[in-house]
Amino acid sequence: MKTTIILDLLTENSVSVLTIITINYDNQEIEAKRIRKTYRNSIEGRNELLQEVGEPYYTSVLAIWGEEPTIIDPTPVIMPVE
Repeated sequence: MKTTIILDLLTENSVSVLTIITINYDNQEIEAKRIRKTYRNSIEGRNELLQEVGEPYYTSVLAIWGEEPTIIDPTPVIMPVE
């Protein structure tokens, strides 16, 4: 099994990460799975990118994003208990 990670559509506000998993069958590489996920340039998005994709991709994206997030994560609304 082989995993290929492609950083796609990298802007100052987000990055799309394409993960392609291939297997070797009968001396041929066959694509088994293709996953695409977008990460926002927010505190939460940066943490997800680091945990789910890791290095060296994280550092590469931060080279474009810079030190500060450009998107503010939504604040969860807490409903009072009656």
